[in-house]
Amino acid sequence: MVAAFLLAIWLLIVPPAVCDADFMSVRTSMNTDYSGKKGDPAEKYFHESTFHYHYDGRFASQPLEDSLRVPHLTAMVKSYLSTMSDIGAETWIMHGTLLGWWWNQKIMPWDTDIDVQVSETTMYFLAQYYNMTEHHFNVPGTSAGRKFLLEINPNFVIRSPEDTLNVIDARWIDTSSGLFIDITCVRKDYDARKKGQKGALMTKDRHKYNEQDIFPLRDSYFEGVTAKIPYAYTTLLEREYGKDCLTKTFYNKHQFNETSKLWEPASENPDDPAKMMG
Repeated sequence: MVAAFLLAIWLLIVPPAVCDADFMSVRTSMNTDYSGKKGDPAEKYFHESTFHYHYDGRFASQPLEDSLRVPHLTAMVKSYLSTMSDIGAETWIMHGTLLGWWWNQKIMPWDTDIDVQVSETTMYFLAQYYNMTEHHFNVPGTSAGRKFLLEINPNFVIRSPEDTLNVIDARWIDTSSGLFIDITCVRKDYDARKKGQKGALMTKDRHKYNEQDIFPLRDSYFEGVTAKIPYAYTTLLEREYGKDCLTKTFYNKHQFNETSKLWEPASENPDDPAKMMG
């Protein structure tokens, strides 16, 4: 009750920092805007590029080569997790990123984005004090390092999932490549709680949870840095991807090597019954 009261007071007295980050205000070396903004409704805040939906077209004109994508994603998630830890903002990995953690605590080689979540209290904290802040990190193999932009969607204050144009609450953007981390806010589901569902939680992209699914968060590692994961991670993964997601060792032309603990390219599934019969 005390926490709920304090959050209510916080929401009343602390307005979120709002900034319309248009192309000209944030562009780095780009001369043309590939954000896709012109084709989107005016109410939509975040835009996906005209060339790939997991890139921000304000910072790139084309996707990275496959050999460069995962190293960029790795540097990006390391910078995000380190920054959130440094500023005391609680966050945890989710969705496909959590599945990658389950297998070998790494990004899956076919992934094109990173998914993380934060609480509503944390989102207000980030909006008030860190919206549109740039964070510089030294990245091995680069002379100047990279800058990452934390951008908050001002529509995060709209809690309803009916706001379908703004289901992503914030992004952590690699300004060198246009890749980004989607940050979604986990909120108390007051409608469900009124119907007797104690501890019900929700996100604007219509994911439903219970407090016991996520909390208390577990401490772990992801890509070599400290990370937090939801408490009932196996339950959440099986609910989202099916039970075989934790046992299926061939996926997307990759085979999981039990010895190296890596997903390795494989043109055929060695466990395919048709192949075994042949």
